[in-house]
Parts: sequence; structure tokens; C-alpha cells
Amino acid sequence: MNVTTDDLIQCLRTEPRNTGIGEMVDAIEGASSVDLRRDNDLLSGVWELRWSSARQPWLKQSTWLENLQVLDPANGRGMNLLRLAGPLGALAAVTVEAELSIDGPSRVGVRFRRGGWSGPTLPGGTRLQLMKSVNQSFPAWLEITALTTTLRICRGNAGTIFALLRRDDLALKDLLPASVMS
Repeated sequence: MNVTTDDLIQCLRTEPRNTGIGEMVDAIEGASSVDLRRDNDLLSGVWELRWSSARQPWLKQSTWLENLQVLDPANGRGMNLLRLAGPLGALAAVTVEAELSIDGPSRVGVRFRRGGWSGPTLPGGTRLQLMKSVNQSFPAWLEITALTTTLRICRGNAGTIFALLRRDDLALKDLLPASVMS
């Protein structure tokens, strides 16, 4: 298949349920070379899941739900955030906070620490939260198979493939609480 990164990005933006995305992802992965020692700064930011090979509904793209991944690898922090799309999204979300480590040329280690409900930020900067410690009994990781300033493709430790697009309209500092351990 002759496909460019721009072709895949356009398809993820406009047709995230296109049945040909899996083949496009395979083609981009085959033509990509990731070295996080060189490209680590490209990981940092807010990424939105646009396609996955998973069957779980929360890992499928939806117009009413945002599935975000907030990565701050320089400080060893990250967070998965599931919230309603649109203006109501800032009011509440299901979150899982994690410690991140670079474990090889293309592997990011993930150690989940806390998860729960995260509400709005109150005046003064305090965020309402109901969080509980996560007892992660298995090593988790993401193998980054393609990485640009706009697109990230990765494979999780369970074999799921993810295609994410950078969200430049969302700031890492606004979403990632200071309490996420580094």
C-alpha cells in the first residue's frame, strides 16, 4: 500500500472509522524509524486517540467522547483522560495517572499510580478529585512505532495498536496535575 503520513493523518481527522486505517497504520509503521533518544521531545504533549485495534468501546473513536493521553516524559509523568467532548469535558473526567520511563529506543514504560474521577478546577487552582491508588500487578509499556510532530502510532503490552493525533489546542500544564509523581 502506498500511503503517506499525511494521508493517514487526514483519514484519522475526517474518517476515524474508516476500515482501511489498519492497513494504513501498518504501512506507516513499516516505513518509520523511532529512536526516543533522538525523538523524546516529540512525545511530550496532549494526544487524542483517533483509532485503535481494540474492541472496548472507550478505545474506539467517538464524536461525543475524547480519549486523551497526556505525556510529560521529561518529568516521568503521564495521564490517560476520558471525558465528554465539547465544553462539558472540562467539568469531569475519568483519569489514570502514571509514571513514565524511557526503556529502550522505542519503548515507554508505564506504571499506573492513581485513578478515578477528576472534576473542575476551582478558583485558586484546586481541582476536585476522587482518586484511588492503582495496584498494577503487571509491567505495562507502549512500543512507539511511528512518531512525528502530529502523529503517534504505538502498540501496547496487550498487543493493541493505537493511532493518536497531537492536540495543540490543549496544554499539558492545564491537564496534568502537579500531583502526578515523577
